[in-house]
Amino acid sequence: MKFLPAPRQTSFLLVFTLALCQYGGTALAQSAGLPLWEVGGFAGSLSGPAYPASTERLNRNLVLPYFIYRGERFSVDRDGIDARLRLSPDYELDLGVSGSFPATSNDIAARQGMPDLGSLLEFGPRLKVKLPSPGAGLRLGLDIPLREVFEISGGTRGQGLVFEPTLVLDAANVGGGWSLTAKAGLTWGDQQVNQYFYGVEPTYATALRPAFDAQSGLMSARASLSASKSLSADVRVFGYARTDYYGLSANTASPLHLQNSSHSLGLGLTWTLGRSETRVGE
Repeated sequence: MKFLPAPRQTSFLLVFTLALCQYGGTALAQSAGLPLWEVGGFAGSLSGPAYPASTERLNRNLVLPYFIYRGERFSVDRDGIDARLRLSPDYELDLGVSGSFPATSNDIAARQGMPDLGSLLEFGPRLKVKLPSPGAGLRLGLDIPLREVFEISGGTRGQGLVFEPTLVLDAANVGGGWSLTAKAGLTWGDQQVNQYFYGVEPTYATALRPAFDAQSGLMSARASLSASKSLSADVRVFGYARTDYYGLSANTASPLHLQNSSHSLGLGLTWTLGRSETRVGE
């Protein structure tokens, strides 16, 4: 899901995953010749909605460590931490983890007096399908993940399921050494996860925020573009822009559903402090 930034406490894994969201290896075949592992640092600025369909924005500046491992069956990369099984040259099955930041309700006018939105971890299988390339230097794929959402806030609680099929187009060395990744997808949530974001229990209802029971269904349509470039052997810059459209959501009637679209932006750099001499594929 990766619904961007929020304030205060963040688990290392969630921050770590976000730090790598625009950097790192992808599938093993695409990583051939790269170091088996790398360690370094990340610095960047991020801006996005406080929660999906919120009108309030939150901005974060981060300085973090990162670690990348490009193993054949286990990897730590821009998609998080996963174990994978190569079913055939065109099909790969992940069992991975990703996450998103928490949001404090006292900092969000629409959620004043409601429980905070905690750190979220998503865990579950993802089928990756390699599609025919649309041209030289381009890679096209379809990611089909189904993940359970866990909230981490004074304990761990299941908060439902999300399904997020996404088309992914990678273009390497597009003028001046830039690499681009374009994504387009849809996110569906079951009743529980939609209730988590958009439901209002009678206890928290007010004259301006009536009680609301969320339904399962579409959460958002999403399109993003990210770009990265190596400035040296150890320094890489990146940026991304993402647009989410919530106008077709199953819960537009919620008093917490305040707008039909939003955008998220990020800019940063990574620097490598160490890497293995062993290369992927050796």
